[in-house]
Order: sequence, then structure tokens, then C-alpha cells
Amino acid sequence: MRPVSDARLMRGLSLLGAALLLAAPATLLLAAPAAGQLIKDKPVLTLDGARIVTDAAHAEAEKRGLKVTIVVVDPAGILIALRRMDDASIAGPDIATGKAQTAARFGNPTALFEQRLQKEGQLRYLTFPVGVVASEGGVPIKRDGKTVGAVGVSGATSQEDGLIAAAGIAALEAALAPKK
Repeated sequence: MRPVSDARLMRGLSLLGAALLLAAPATLLLAAPAAGQLIKDKPVLTLDGARIVTDAAHAEAEKRGLKVTIVVVDPAGILIALRRMDDASIAGPDIATGKAQTAARFGNPTALFEQRLQKEGQLRYLTFPVGVVASEGGVPIKRDGKTVGAVGVSGATSQEDGLIAAAGIAALEAALAPKK
């Protein structure tokens, strides 16, 4: 057997390394999951959509002679829009935000938590690590079964807050409906 010189060995290793570097990206591409599996498209309510909700909710509150705060959040509970009517409670923004965040994060109306809280043995909702507002007036906004945001209303009775929030969502649904 003929001994291999250091120079020849190094050149061979360099060529092998270059071949591996050229082949590696192709191998990685074959092994990687499809791009659709790495990032998901998630529908989210836009500012224009939030304006439709707040405008309609505001109009409903005025029709009822009520002074409320209306908050719209994205699915994570991050603020998109806040509308506080003149003379509405100064606590309204915090309460309405809490209602909207609860509805967005759980994908359920806050009226559900209020009902459960009133039943014996359901006080666990008061101990959640994140703020849960168990009072009607927070409603998730859904599109194709997915939560795309939520609206929270505060300033009237919890039932009235719920009706005002529902009016905002109804206006958005009407705007999204196919035109005839």
C-alpha cells in the first residue's frame, strides 16, 4: 500500500467537504417539513372591522341612552380599538378590556362564565392566573369557527353590555355577508 501524503489527504478532504456542503442544502430541503407546516395562517380582525363593531355598538348604546366603553381585541387579547363615550365610567376601559380579553382567550362569551360562577362549586373562575372577567358583555368574534377577535362592553348592566356587544358583532357579520 502506498502512503498518502498530507497534501493529497488535505486536498481529498477539501473536495469531500465541498461535496457535502453542496449536497447538505438539498438534503435539508428534503428532510424539512413543507412550509405550510411551519407557519399557519391565522385570521385576525382588522382595524376597519373593529371600527364597524365599535360604531354599531356605540349606536346601540346611544339608542338605549347608555354611556359605555367599547373595546375590541385580537385573538390574543391585544387591543385593536377602544371607544369610551362621553361621561362613561372611568373604570370602563379596564373592565371592557378584561371582558374582551376573556372572550378572546377562551373563545366563549363572558356570560357563560357569569352563569357558571353563579352555580355552586364554580368559584374556581375567580382563581385563574390570568384575569377572567365573569360578567356578561364580552363576546368572541368568530369567522369560520375561529376566534378572530372579541368585543367587550362596560358601563351598563351586564345584560345591556351583552346586547350592545352583540349589536357590534351583528353589524360586522352583515358587512361580511355576501352581497346579493
